[in-house]
Amino acid sequence: MNRSASYKHFLKISVFFLVFLVSFGQVSHAQKVSSSDRKILKEKEDTLKQLAADIILDSLTEGRMRSDSQFVRTLVRALQTKNSFYYPFESVQGISKLYAPDSAFRIFTWNITYDDNYCRQRGAIQIKTPDGSLKLVALRDFSEFTPDAMDSVRTKANWIGAVYYDIVKTTYNGKNYYTLIGFDNNSVMSNKKWIEVLTFDQKNDPVFGGQYFTFEKDSAKRNPQFRFSLEYKKEARAILKYDTEDNLIIVDHLISETDEPENKWTYVPDGDYEAFKWQNGKWMHIDKLYHFKLQEGEAPVGDPLLDLKGNVNEKKLQEKSDQNKSKKKDE
Repeated sequence: MNRSASYKHFLKISVFFLVFLVSFGQVSHAQKVSSSDRKILKEKEDTLKQLAADIILDSLTEGRMRSDSQFVRTLVRALQTKNSFYYPFESVQGISKLYAPDSAFRIFTWNITYDDNYCRQRGAIQIKTPDGSLKLVALRDFSEFTPDAMDSVRTKANWIGAVYYDIVKTTYNGKNYYTLIGFDNNSVMSNKKWIEVLTFDQKNDPVFGGQYFTFEKDSAKRNPQFRFSLEYKKEARAILKYDTEDNLIIVDHLISETDEPENKWTYVPDGDYEAFKWQNGKWMHIDKLYHFKLQEGEAPVGDPLLDLKGNVNEKKLQEKSDQNKSKKKDE
């Protein structure tokens, strides 16, 4: 069986298990949230659903900003309900709601567009608590004030914003590392995708980044990076996805279609793939994943969770989150 056929077979099996896991997760929610609290959360969810739609669909910048502010206030009030951590808010579309694979936290992220040239990401981390009370960490997108996003560890106050569509948990020396993979509607000419490693300090506060991305095995040596980004032409589709079969983060290899390597907005995939593999507490870069060009239709990944505009495929994102909540896997 070749790699493509093997991966397709894996996806078919995964779909079966995802259906089971979604059902299991819904049962788990019902056991954790009381009927009276569930009623409160359902009412809040209905409001959040409409506000989330308005953040995307309102034709006026002022309207989108107003809906965004109301969404944040309503979400915080909803999450103050006991055991809200277990309530999935499934009907609230356009908002990424991802649980960590070990259910230690979930992270909400979304995008607000001000005009064709300017958008920002919003984010918050809800940390699971033993008594069902709320511990919520708001994230501030500091991207526009950052000349070099690759240069430092970040906190909740200067987060490099992205709408996350996957979380990968790894461990090293007894410590948990959560690798976030996300989308950034960067500019009118280019999109970005990010890989960001999240850890928690002794106070259980989030810490973003570190020198986790190493290129020491590349033929052309580079210094370690605190995070990884993939910037590419707006109309292109670039792959950045975790492959659960091989435990690799697979990345499209990009080239400038106009031979202008200094202009990232000209970059498009060329058919080759790079990758990152977790080794000794680092994501080790693999310069060339395969030593041959894959034919069309043989890419080693499934359907994307985001479309070209960064809109979330809600069904797939929910399946990913439910899969993470239910996964019991030794790292």
